[in-house]
Amino acid sequence: MYAVLCPCRDVLDVLAGKWSALVIGALESGPQRFGVVQKRLEGVSPKVLTRTLRRLEEYGFVTCTVFPAVPARVEYELTDLGRGAAGPLAQLREWVEGHVDLMRR
Repeated sequence: MYAVLCPCRDVLDVLAGKWSALVIGALESGPQRFGVVQKRLEGVSPKVLTRTLRRLEEYGFVTCTVFPAVPARVEYELTDLGRGAAGPLAQLREWVEGHVDLMRR
């Protein structure tokens, strides 16, 4: 993991991102449409959320299902890999919430 060419670094970069950790947390309750995820994650722009979802999909943490309709309906859902990452990320989010007052800025 500490070697410069270790592929784990790329995965850590994806998972350690603020929006990735929050998107995974938002999707823990099941499949959701883009707008629902965006409303839940206050402050995320559509561009950043789209980029985050695509990156999570690229690494196999999220699937995107397009339902034929007009307009097209799209839902995002955690894969088994994404659900596996959700637990440790939830613990990290809980730890941060419990210690944020102790952190210096």
